[in-house]
Amino acid sequence: MSWTDKLSATRAGLRNLNGAIPDTAKAFGSLGKSVKQGGTLDYKTQEFVALGISIADRCEPCISLHVEALAKAGATREEIADVLGMCIQMGGGPSMMYAAKALECFDELTA
Repeated sequence: MSWTDKLSATRAGLRNLNGAIPDTAKAFGSLGKSVKQGGTLDYKTQEFVALGISIADRCEPCISLHVEALAKAGATREEIADVLGMCIQMGGGPSMMYAAKALECFDELTA
């Protein structure tokens, strides 16, 4: 399955969940909006942090969503690679496996 297909499936699953728990989904969406609008870090830096946590937590759907956001925000492959290197340094072998997935996703989405 391609990363584009995985993103579509993730979004479909989230729409289904949001329909089942609309108040929770709305509250979670508001939280996300509030943390991305305020503070001193720019959006791209915040997404780099989110990607790092996604790799550490081994959340493949999260990786795809944050890689897509970074690609849209103009992140370069070199910037992604720097973040992935830090993820590997902090998380060892498991992070290396998910870092590889993140780079594969970035390469596909920016091809």
